[in-house]
Amino acid sequence: MLRRLHHDQPDHFAFTPDNQKWAEAQMTKYPEGRQASAIIPLLWRAQEQEGWLSQRAIETVAEMLDMAYIRALEVATFYFMFQLQPVGSVAHIQICGTTSCMICGAEDLVAVCKEKIAPKPHQISADGKLSWEEVECLGACSNAPMAQIGKDYYEDLTAEKFGQMIDDFRAGEVPVPGPQNGRFASEPLKGLSSLEGFDSGKTKFNASAQLATDLNDTVKRIDGTEVPLLTPWQGKPANRTSKPKTKAKQGHVEADRSPKATAKPELTSASPTQKKPRTMKAPRKAGADDLKLIKGVGLKLEALLQSMGFYHFDQIAKWSADEIAWVDDNLEGFKGRVSRDDWVSQAKILADGGETPFSARAKKS
Repeated sequence: MLRRLHHDQPDHFAFTPDNQKWAEAQMTKYPEGRQASAIIPLLWRAQEQEGWLSQRAIETVAEMLDMAYIRALEVATFYFMFQLQPVGSVAHIQICGTTSCMICGAEDLVAVCKEKIAPKPHQISADGKLSWEEVECLGACSNAPMAQIGKDYYEDLTAEKFGQMIDDFRAGEVPVPGPQNGRFASEPLKGLSSLEGFDSGKTKFNASAQLATDLNDTVKRIDGTEVPLLTPWQGKPANRTSKPKTKAKQGHVEADRSPKATAKPELTSASPTQKKPRTMKAPRKAGADDLKLIKGVGLKLEALLQSMGFYHFDQIAKWSADEIAWVDDNLEGFKGRVSRDDWVSQAKILADGGETPFSARAKKS
């Protein structure tokens, strides 16, 4: 299916202040120079905020991540979860039309959409509140036929029940997600034949439907104020005051040059299975090697290694198993990277004047 940007585009897009902070926090998940890895969550957040992805939204995300517009557009057009045209202001309904749902009545649900919303997929209803489309398997085959509405699944549907749900959404109500025929989850329609001691009475609904009900955000637009903004991968709240500094043309994040960043890290004492390698007070006269040619070493790790006294490939190439263990344990914020990416083997090749597949690509870029 050919996916194009919608012909009618808004002139402006901006994240809400809280969504902007959320997006900037997501970028900190990735190593220096790899912020483009956040493209999917940031595009998804833009869609959660607006309901769909406009050209300006895609370009705004690309600018935040120092990506060429075409690269962000490639992602947005490749994944069908991204809506490239306006959707209903209340809800966009996705009917599963794959085998199990088709056999169990998906075509009846599509007929209801054509009658109550619009004759064709992706058309918005006359009142502007609803839109629909048919999609491939949503993976809830035991509860067919079903539909995804907003963030949640509505399962075990009939044409009559589905029609009533559409009326409820249009009236501003939010029907409870999950099975619509009285089932708790996906147990057999005739009742349990195993696990008969299972007690579903601890919650009114199954875990998925209960959470959706508790959060009450099935079709809600996300503005970033819903939950505390945290960066659990850093073990602390996200920075709400500043945006990462980036080089617009270089495509990577600037290394932190503050005194705190360049200070010598506090090193742990060696254990019986660890041995501190020999270090240097300064690089040799010819200058330090470009340690970023080692896969797994970015700007921040290179600065950290240099602050520890490691400037050259041949230093790393000589590390023994005990010395690798010591360095791995003392890489603040990056513990285990030496072993994970096998720095020693890479450094041996680079120290001898050779190239690794990664270093060859890095030099070209």
